[in-house]
Amino acid sequence: MKPHRIRMTHSLLEKYGLLDRMKVIHPQLARDRDLCAFHTDDYVAFLQSAKPETLTNPCVARRFNITDDCPVFYRLFEFCQTYTGASVDAAKELNRCNADIVINWSGGLHHAKRSEASGFCYVNDIVLAILKLLENHDRVLYVDIDIHHGDGVEEAFLTTDRVMTVSFHKFGEYFPGTGHILDNGYGKGKYYAVNVPLNDGIDDESYHYLFKPIIAKVMEVFNPDAVVLQCGADSLSGDRLGCFNLSVKGHAECVRYLRSFNVPLMLLGGGGYTLRNVARCWCYEV
Repeated sequence: MKPHRIRMTHSLLEKYGLLDRMKVIHPQLARDRDLCAFHTDDYVAFLQSAKPETLTNPCVARRFNITDDCPVFYRLFEFCQTYTGASVDAAKELNRCNADIVINWSGGLHHAKRSEASGFCYVNDIVLAILKLLENHDRVLYVDIDIHHGDGVEEAFLTTDRVMTVSFHKFGEYFPGTGHILDNGYGKGKYYAVNVPLNDGIDDESYHYLFKPIIAKVMEVFNPDAVVLQCGADSLSGDRLGCFNLSVKGHAECVRYLRSFNVPLMLLGGGGYTLRNVARCWCYEV
């Protein structure tokens, strides 16, 4: 999850001349009050002040779920401000109708909760971007093709009918352990969460056999004004942590299919732990 993945992707896009075909925006850093639109004040204050040498209280670490998966490192808060600012600025571009498609491969950190870190994710840029989109759009669809369940985003919008979350993920003795097919929302948001649990080794054909009819029905029934697609590349074959068997073209077909509905679209990154495959995949999807 180190930023080197994003540097590799950016470099590949540059060498293929793709950056010249797009408007490249230098995002503003997200401010602490921007992060507090979703996260609690005390959690944001902790991230702001956290340094490896000052994290000596194990109770504080446990409270905010600072573990081996989510260590404190130098310039942690600046890292969070950077990728979150990019996702929020991308949402603003869609709100202003300045673009049809916006891309932030450094975003997509879908596990972060309101007051704790989880699974390499500290700030949930996706939730903050969707909240920004909701200022100008009545309904936002969130689709997640990372191998891990998009639990942080689902939990954030579990009780609303303005956001539908659809997650395709490995289920059963696999992090984060959520995303059962019967988990489908609560209260006003009942049936606005869709979970598609999958087994090891699923290939392109089997994946699209599920993905396309489900997404087609969701688009028909929910009729979103904007779509956010988390393109975690750990669902690719050969990933160091993943166990699916998708090709780069198969992964990208999900992007192409959602693009075909001609609805404003935000593409975000996510997981992906075989670095060369991550950069190849996201470059191909651009």
